[in-house]
Amino acid sequence: MARRGKIGALFWAVGALALVFLGEPTGAAEPKEGDTALKLPRFVSLHSDKVNLRTGPGDRYPIEWVLTRKEMPVEITAQFEHWRRIRDWEGTAGWVHERMVTGKRAVIVKGGVRPLYREPGGAASLVARVEPGVVARLAECKGAWCRIETADVAGWVRRADVWGVYPDESVP
Repeated sequence: MARRGKIGALFWAVGALALVFLGEPTGAAEPKEGDTALKLPRFVSLHSDKVNLRTGPGDRYPIEWVLTRKEMPVEITAQFEHWRRIRDWEGTAGWVHERMVTGKRAVIVKGGVRPLYREPGGAASLVARVEPGVVARLAECKGAWCRIETADVAGWVRRADVWGVYPDESVP
């Protein structure tokens, strides 16, 4: 009996050490932007109103562009260690440190003036007309429609009229 107790204690100790070295089981925590296992490409938004776009992944690479619109949606197309290669809605691309982007979702209105509806579908009542270039928070998408929110107004816009969400992407 004493021998069985020692063996049980040994297995318990080995299991505890495995937890310490291996960490939590997979899926226990929600992935963060610093997690290089997140899928590519993906949309995020700018964390700051001054973001330097570099020609390569590191401080030693020269700054090619400076983006000056906090919360603007960008697409991550590649990643290397703590660096993300992003592209904006006009096609400007470069490398930024992972701290310069956030997982918050936003969209930018493209094309001309777009109608914003109370409910998804063109038959719903009109809430407002949204100018091209307006940046809004992406709340959800249902089929061909997405709910967006600005400081002043919220409503539904056609998915095809905004940049920052994929055509087949599910947004809760």
